[in-house]
Amino acid sequence: QVQLVESGGGWVQAGGSLTLSCAASGLTFRDYHFAWFRQTPGKERESIAAITNRGGITDYKDSVKGRFTISRDNLGNTLYLQMNNLKPEDAAVYYCAADLTFAKLLRGAPQGPAYWGQGTRVTVSG
Repeated sequence: QVQLVESGGGWVQAGGSLTLSCAASGLTFRDYHFAWFRQTPGKERESIAAITNRGGITDYKDSVKGRFTISRDNLGNTLYLQMNNLKPEDAAVYYCAADLTFAKLLRGAPQGPAYWGQGTRVTVSG
């Protein structure tokens, strides 16, 4: 079955950096579009960065543009999120998601992605 396993979360001081990874198995990685979502208590899960299957198109939430970079390794079946200059408001549980339809990975999509990871927590102290 499909498994998406996130890692790399943890605690960091404001201004610091973290890199999240998502190892995928059980699917043909190069066929799928991927995204990173995040969720804080009481709020809906929201897409913050998405990337098409070949990496040619990326999409970012405005609040992370210029600080976060989504990338993928289609040979190693791994998705990444490089997060720089972290702010306290970036603290959340971060989820990796995959779908064959890129639109399902974007903010405001009426239908969510087919596959989700279990999440990794990022804590940012100010």
